[in-house]
Amino acid sequence: MEINVVQKVLKVNDELAQQVRERLRAAGVVAVNLISAPGSGKTTLLESVIPLLRDDLRLGVIEGDPETTRDAERIARHGVPVTQINTAGGCHLEANLVLQALDRFDLKALDVLAIENVGNMVCPVGFDLGETKRVAVVSTPEGHDKPAKYPKLFRQTDLVVLNKIDLLPHMDFDEAVFDRDLKELNPDVQLLRVSCRTGEGLDGWADWFRRLSEAGEAAEASA
Repeated sequence: MEINVVQKVLKVNDELAQQVRERLRAAGVVAVNLISAPGSGKTTLLESVIPLLRDDLRLGVIEGDPETTRDAERIARHGVPVTQINTAGGCHLEANLVLQALDRFDLKALDVLAIENVGNMVCPVGFDLGETKRVAVVSTPEGHDKPAKYPKLFRQTDLVVLNKIDLLPHMDFDEAVFDRDLKELNPDVQLLRVSCRTGEGLDGWADWFRRLSEAGEAAEASA
């Protein structure tokens, strides 16, 4: 019975995720689902890339958190449309919440929608949100063993961002082990090394968004 209930929940979520995907596709918007542990720097990564994309892309953000609107307030200071989803303790976003949040945006005025998921490396992985691409964020203070310990996330992601690389000299972080474990799980995944503090790697982070939007435009034109 429990298995049937879980399957039903996931089936309903997938159906709603498809509605999200269709609405975004109709509006010409690509969506990015950012997944990580708490404190990896997802919000700061978005804050850092917004100024770099301001002249190229129209960005909107959905912020997922159990409580507070603090992350949404940080994003709003940069002048981009943002909607906060509070899960009241829930450990992940689900497609129904994203579908409701879309009503808060003028989708025709966006090119990219970034969805910052609740800080968790397990629960969000099983829930499709209708995203175009999935990004796994891990920071150096968390340790080099994250791909090995959370393989499902790293198998299913399209991009891995290794954040806070400015702290590498102060951390017991083995880059060779991290790279090896990641490649074993997902041989073709792209890896970006980034420091929001020093700016290293941020141009590559911004270019990734530009290429994603261009690919979305090309797909729409050929449809």
